[in-house]
Amino acid sequence: MIPLSDENPTLRTPIMTWLLLGAMFGTWALVQGGGLDELQLLKSICTLGMVPAELSHRLPVGQGIPFGPGMGCVIDNDAVNKFTPLIAMFLHGGWMHLLGNALFFWVFGNNIEDSMGPGRFLVFYLLCGLIAAATYVLSDPASPVPTVGASGAISGVLGAYLVLYPRVKVNMLFIFFIVGIRAWLVLIYWFTLQVFAAYAAPHSPDGGSSIAVWAHIGGFIAGMVLVKVFENPRLVAERNAIRNERQWLATANV
Repeated sequence: MIPLSDENPTLRTPIMTWLLLGAMFGTWALVQGGGLDELQLLKSICTLGMVPAELSHRLPVGQGIPFGPGMGCVIDNDAVNKFTPLIAMFLHGGWMHLLGNALFFWVFGNNIEDSMGPGRFLVFYLLCGLIAAATYVLSDPASPVPTVGASGAISGVLGAYLVLYPRVKVNMLFIFFIVGIRAWLVLIYWFTLQVFAAYAAPHSPDGGSSIAVWAHIGGFIAGMVLVKVFENPRLVAERNAIRNERQWLATANV
């Protein structure tokens, strides 16, 4: 199932959501070559992606893993490694990876920004992403596999949405049909899949997990916990009042 939209009204222009989406696509185009140059793409992932073993120092410098035809990604001790948990949030492994993250972020992120304000939302988003990265490193500290993607931070947005707007309907694409499903059902289903994947997903031969699902889990829980710290109660109340009024008018006109 793929989320297409929700029935939650957005009262203000989601400036920060647009800026973060712009940063993702800008990084993809300018730093990663838009996926058109395989060497540039792999180099960006290897040098700027978050490698748990480089942060935990659980593997020796110089140990490498295969990373493309005739290529390898080597553990190093560069100064940039300290910043890769942040940098990696704006990198992606391919067009589908980027577009999938962007779609989830747009459907759910604009409402969370609308409930916090742009400044609070930016801090919330980055903090959830960093907690997601830390969760993944703790789950597999010796992994030499570079990790990229905004999904950890976006998982925090999903967790926040579950807390604030569980009963809002989300329009989901299911095969060839669009079905309105309550957000709590969509998000709990998504989180359950992540938990199962964390224990069932195969590991690569070098010991690294093939999918950073623990980052998704950590980000989601962080979002659920932190949303009450970052929400603006006045904005949330205003949004709920307008949504309830629209629903009442729609019912009255039937």
